[in-house]
Amino acid sequence: MTDDDIRLAERLADAAGAAIRPFFRARFERETKADASPVTEADRAAEAAMRAIINRERPGDGIIGEEYGREREDAERVWVLDPIDGTRSFIAGRPIFGTLVALMEQGVPVLGIIDQPIARDRWLGAAGRPTTLNGVVAQTRRCGALAAAHIATTGPLHFQPAEKAKFDTVCAAAGDTLWGGDCHNYALVASGHLDAVIEAGLKLYDFAALVPVVEGAGGRMCDWQGRSLGAASGGQVIAAGDPALVDQVAALLA
Repeated sequence: MTDDDIRLAERLADAAGAAIRPFFRARFERETKADASPVTEADRAAEAAMRAIINRERPGDGIIGEEYGREREDAERVWVLDPIDGTRSFIAGRPIFGTLVALMEQGVPVLGIIDQPIARDRWLGAAGRPTTLNGVVAQTRRCGALAAAHIATTGPLHFQPAEKAKFDTVCAAAGDTLWGGDCHNYALVASGHLDAVIEAGLKLYDFAALVPVVEGAGGRMCDWQGRSLGAASGGQVIAAGDPALVDQVAALLA
């Protein structure tokens, strides 16, 4: 991962934002995909814009995207794209969705962007460097006690029944639980406003960009068994601003 990669990732987020903004709180086409999730013109336009840049400038790199699938996925370097994480919020006119851009090297996320194109807030994380929000260093909050922690998840329907029962156990032990937010929750962990996010059912494009952002701000991300996240991970995810929280949460989710 190089400075050129960081500049390219920012240009990808810029291109996605330019494609998304004209559709926000406007009329647009939408449909329901086979997995029952919504997709809009804006999702597809944003991903197409990012793919065009990668294919033109980095034709040897792979691409995994939510809307247009996989190209050269066995490449050593793979860009992972979610043009609008939080499409339901986008449809409702709520500016808490985000564009996710990640670069993975040998299956490990080394660069990530969470971009909110309406507020124009951009969290950027890169391996070995501090996470920034709009160019200013971001820092997670120290909170090592679950009883004092503010935790969040996108919604109960993302959990299977057994997973929901385990999540409820964590909620009962936590200081407070917030619902909704998609990728924006992880950005708020990186900036020290939330302490943890717990989710299930995520795909690689949902979490790859989040890992460098949260960890570069001083936090930790892993699966429910405490294992590092990468290309082979399942969809059960923990993000904690204080790494000391991870073991407490994982013990209740086991």
